[in-house]
Amino acid sequence: MEALFTFIAKSSGLLVLFYCAYFFLLRKETFFNSNRWFLLAGLITSVVLPFVVYTKIVWVDPTPVPAVMDYAAGYIPHANTIPEETFEIDWNYVALIVYGIGFLALIIKFAADFYSLNSVLKGKQVQQEEDFKFIDIEENIAPFSYFDYIVYNSSMFTASELESIIEHEKVHSDQNHTVDVIISRIFCVLFWFNPIIWLYKKAILQNLEFIADSEAAKKISDKKAYQYTLLKITTHETCVAITNHFYQSLIKKRIVMLNKNQSKKTNYWKYCTIIPALAAFVFLFQIEIIAQEKKENQEVTTATSDDVYKIEKTTTDQELKVISEKIKQKHDFDVAISNVKRNTAKELTAIKMNIKKGTHEVQTIEIDGDEAIKSFGLVVSTNDDNVKKIGVVTDGEPNDSMMLQDRVADVDEVDGADVDNMHVTPPAPPAPPVRVGSIAPPAAPIAPAFPGGSMPKLPTIDMSKMPKAPAPPANPRDKVAMAKFEKDMSEFEKKMEAFEPELSAYEKQVDEIMSKHEALYGKDMEKYEIAMEKFSVEMEKYGKYIEETVGRDMKEYEKSMKAYEKDMKAYEKEMKKMEKESKKS
Repeated sequence: MEALFTFIAKSSGLLVLFYCAYFFLLRKETFFNSNRWFLLAGLITSVVLPFVVYTKIVWVDPTPVPAVMDYAAGYIPHANTIPEETFEIDWNYVALIVYGIGFLALIIKFAADFYSLNSVLKGKQVQQEEDFKFIDIEENIAPFSYFDYIVYNSSMFTASELESIIEHEKVHSDQNHTVDVIISRIFCVLFWFNPIIWLYKKAILQNLEFIADSEAAKKISDKKAYQYTLLKITTHETCVAITNHFYQSLIKKRIVMLNKNQSKKTNYWKYCTIIPALAAFVFLFQIEIIAQEKKENQEVTTATSDDVYKIEKTTTDQELKVISEKIKQKHDFDVAISNVKRNTAKELTAIKMNIKKGTHEVQTIEIDGDEAIKSFGLVVSTNDDNVKKIGVVTDGEPNDSMMLQDRVADVDEVDGADVDNMHVTPPAPPAPPVRVGSIAPPAAPIAPAFPGGSMPKLPTIDMSKMPKAPAPPANPRDKVAMAKFEKDMSEFEKKMEAFEPELSAYEKQVDEIMSKHEALYGKDMEKYEIAMEKFSVEMEKYGKYIEETVGRDMKEYEKSMKAYEKDMKAYEKEMKKMEKESKKS
């Protein structure tokens, strides 16, 4: 569940990153085709990059392992308490349910749009010309294209207007713009909760219209007539979803981009600004640091007064018998060996050792698995008071196939002079490791935000006051009518030119402000990269510290917990035995 939410958060962040780069740097450029691939690359990156994780291994010195693993020393008795049951809301599941409801609703809407599109195309007469399929419908629907289908109502337009519309839709069909539309819809379904994805989709559709307008205008001799057609189509409000339709609400922007001068090639550098941002994302979120201990060949070490009896995977049954006899003769411990199992290579995979002192059970060591055992040793130590202690020592290098804590019981001390006075003491659970809080993790530097500030006020143009294009005469041979039409067209062009200076002035002001902001942003990014390098070094030191402290303490705690469970079973067994003996007496 946590992995899913992490993926959604990272993908949403990448979408925001690409949209901001397009909105602030690229949307006013005339690199329409480049912008198309930039926006699509942003969608693909947002779902691929979160899965690309770079693993960095940091080698640390091995953690020292004590010679004798005395679990009793780590036990701290405490009162048995029963935790109170409380009802808690799992907000992860609540968020997942809310996401699922929105996802399901948009899937249904997506399917309904496909059904609506199919109902428009179904049963219509198709006219094949070259690679295009033309469908002339009677419904009052704005012209649109869907893959190689181009749909329009010829009765609503003049011949010249229809020519402009068809050239426009041919560009959509020839460049497969429907794929962009469907991909953007899919991302809206997946990330419906992120408001940026809806703006992202709008930017994709708007840029596709810029591409079609630019290419169609090159093939049409009368560029201004094409613009008049754009104005006329604004009266159509019915559009079919999942298609490239000729009508768009942002007609003013399309007209401005049609008349805008080509951007300078030197402005292609703006696409490169996304690279340091992506590098920072990978550096902050996609690098996983793994600490590993250096492997060293360590020998089993004991105190000078200790006797070590080593047992390996290749130890034979006869050698086990000899070890048991030696411990009995020298230290008076009875070692009963049972449950010996071996694999096809005759390696030990399971063994059980019950250790007693007289009639009292001191320790039970049990290993039971499918893989060969890890070498270990029985250690018998004697202090100055002649008190003997038996324990277990392992090679320092840990092995996943042999989990010592699953097989080692508590270590009891036995004094030969006081054997008869011994009594059974219940084991105590281990104390949890102390949290390490002496060193706080280093704070990550904050990435510089693109400078904001006041922007010039966007000029407002009342579309209702925009002059209407004069209609051409029905009879082109009527000289009087044609003269009047040409005069009306001249006046219309003069009125249309009145809108251009205000827009050009606004665009110039914005370009000047953005140029200043970009210079400041570049300097801030250089400082940020230096800070990130320093942060990386500090994080490596902190990771090593955590591994050496918390990691080691947690492993020891888990071992102690497993040993405690074993001891409890042995304790219960001993208590039952004592109960039977007391009844007999």
